[in-house]
Amino acid sequence: MNYELIYFIGIGGIGMSNLARYFIQQGKSVAGYDRMETPLTKALVAEGAKVHYEDYVRLVPAEFLDKEKTLVVYTPAVPASHSELQFFRQSGFTIMKRAQLLGEVTKTSDAVCVAGTHGKTTVSSMTAHLLRQSGVDCNAFLGGILKNYGTNLLLSDKSRITVAEADEYDRSFHWLQPWIAVITSADPDHLDIYGTPEAYRESFEHFTSLIRKNGYLILKKDAPLTPRTDATVTVFTYSESEGDFHAENIRIGNGEITFDFVSPNSRITGIQLGVPVKVNIENAVAAIAAAVLSGVNPDEVRAAMKTFGGAKRRFDFQLKTPNLVFIDDYAHHPQELTASIRSIRQLYPDRKVTGVFQPHLYTRTRDFADDFAQSLSLLDDVILLDIYPAREEPIPGITSGVIFDRITSKEKVLLKKAELLDFLENKELDVLVTLGAGDIEHLLPAIKQLLEKKSIGK
Repeated sequence: MNYELIYFIGIGGIGMSNLARYFIQQGKSVAGYDRMETPLTKALVAEGAKVHYEDYVRLVPAEFLDKEKTLVVYTPAVPASHSELQFFRQSGFTIMKRAQLLGEVTKTSDAVCVAGTHGKTTVSSMTAHLLRQSGVDCNAFLGGILKNYGTNLLLSDKSRITVAEADEYDRSFHWLQPWIAVITSADPDHLDIYGTPEAYRESFEHFTSLIRKNGYLILKKDAPLTPRTDATVTVFTYSESEGDFHAENIRIGNGEITFDFVSPNSRITGIQLGVPVKVNIENAVAAIAAAVLSGVNPDEVRAAMKTFGGAKRRFDFQLKTPNLVFIDDYAHHPQELTASIRSIRQLYPDRKVTGVFQPHLYTRTRDFADDFAQSLSLLDDVILLDIYPAREEPIPGITSGVIFDRITSKEKVLLKKAELLDFLENKELDVLVTLGAGDIEHLLPAIKQLLEKKSIGK
C-alpha cells in the first residue's frame, strides 16, 4: 500500500479492527471513527490508533485530511448519510470497502477463505489455530477474538498462508481470491441485500469461481450449491458423518468429545475437541481438511485441536458451576439458534434451559419470524428482547412481537434490554444462554456478576 495514513469509518467492528491492527503493525498511521467506545477500540488506541466517537469531520485528525496520503476504509454497515463518509467522497479521497482492502492484502498470499451463513468464524478460527500451532504457521484476519491469543489478527514472518473469514454480506467475499475456499452453509440470509434466496445462493456460486487455478474447494455436503470452479480446482465435500472428509468413531462423554478424522487417503485417530460441543465436530472436520491440505501433519492436528479455546461469543462459557451455567453465543440466524440450543440440550439433557435472545435487524426478523419462533421454542423458557437495528431504520409493524407471538415454549416474556438485569435477579435459573449479534454482549459482565452471586447463594 502506497498510503501513509489509513482512516477507518467503523474502526471498532470486528472485521475492521483486524485490518487496522495490521496496518499499525506495518508502520502506517491509523485513525478512525466508531459510534461507541468498546474493548476493541480501547485496544486499538493502546496500540497507537487515534479513535473518536462522534460523526463530526472536525474530529478527524488534521494529518488524515491530506487526500494524497490518506486511504479511507468503510464497511457497508456505515449509512450513506454518514457525514464523514460524505465529506471524504465529496473531497475526492480514495475510498475502499473493508472487503476490497482485505482482498488487496491477501492477494499476494495463499489465502484460505472460509465462507458460510453460519460457522465461518469457528471454522476459520480453528483453521488458523491448527496452522499456527504447526510448522506451517499463518497470518489470519478473523471475525472473532481467539481466546488462545486474545486477538483477531495473527501475523507471521515465515508463512505465505493467510486465513480470512469471507463475509457474504453485500457480496463482500467477491473481492477475495482463495487458494482454499471452505463453504460451511448457504442458508438464505441478508435478503435485504439479495432480495431472494436464489440470488443469495448465486453469490456463493460466484465465490467458488474466484478460487485460483489448482486450488481447493471444501464444500458442506448438503449445501444447495453448484460450484463454478475452474477445471483445475479440486472439489471436496465434508460433513460430520458423510463426504470426502468426515468423522468416525465419535465418543461423547465425561465432558469430552473424541473422534477420528477421515479423508480420501488417510485417517487421523483420537482427535479431542478443546471446545467439546457437538456442532464443533463438523466445524473441526472442515478446519482439519483445510489444515491438512496446507501441510499440517497428524500429530500437529491432534495437539492443536485439543488446545483450541474457541472464539469469544461462540458458544462461550461465562460461568460453569454445578448448580448454575451461563453460556453466551453469537447465534443470530434461525439455523444457528437451533444448532446452539440443541448442543446445550445434549450437554445438559435434564436441566432447564433459559434463553435470552436479541433479534438482529428488522429485515431478518421480518424474513425469518416463523423460523426464529420455531428455533426458540426448543428452549424451556424464552426471554425475548427488542430488535437491535444495527444499520437499519425501523420497518412498520416489525417488532420482536412478531416472533414472540409464535413461540410455543410454556414460559416466555418480552422485555426491553434495560429491564433484563432486574428480571434475571428475581428469576430462578439453571442453564442460561444469551443469544444474538447485537449489543447484548455489553451486558455480559453484569449478568455474570449477578449469576455468580446467585450461585453462591444456592
